[in-house]
Amino acid sequence: MWHSVLFVIFVLLFNTANANEYAAEVKQAEVSVRNGEYILAAYLGYHLSPQANDALQNGVPLFWSIKIKLQQQHDFWLNKTLSKQTLRYRLQYHALLNMYRVRNENTGIMNSFSTLSAALNAMATVRDLPLMATKDLLPNVHHLVAIKVLFEDDALPLPLQTQVIANPQWQLSSDWTQWNFPTQHFLNF
Repeated sequence: MWHSVLFVIFVLLFNTANANEYAAEVKQAEVSVRNGEYILAAYLGYHLSPQANDALQNGVPLFWSIKIKLQQQHDFWLNKTLSKQTLRYRLQYHALLNMYRVRNENTGIMNSFSTLSAALNAMATVRDLPLMATKDLLPNVHHLVAIKVLFEDDALPLPLQTQVIANPQWQLSSDWTQWNFPTQHFLNF
């Protein structure tokens, strides 16, 4: 009996460790001020599992959303969300062309790449994203910026959707990464 319980615990721990191996991550992020606006720059990391890579190589498009929130921080109340944005990307492989295509679903802009790492790099870089005008944030108040990379498993073809529910190789989303910044530092520029 104990052997089977230990085996189940081992399998659960092993699957949890593997799930983190393929999750996206926020590697770097910063907020700066330019032309009276708070601007976000971030660098993300995408780690495809063997099953996700196989699906991609077989023509299945993969979708990610980058969720971004700007919040006013409160000590005793829930934080107030001031703005929310979503950047959405589609990654697809075209075997006939031997090319990877990344489409920004917000703008419709599509770029082609000869390698998977170059395509993932293009999706990983967020540059010059306006968050809010500096005049719209209160001075001397702490604000939070939060970023999450969400793998859209519901955008997969239906036969694959049933396979990804409990499969750690398809847990490709990140957790929320957040940091705070006091607006007083930026208002002096």
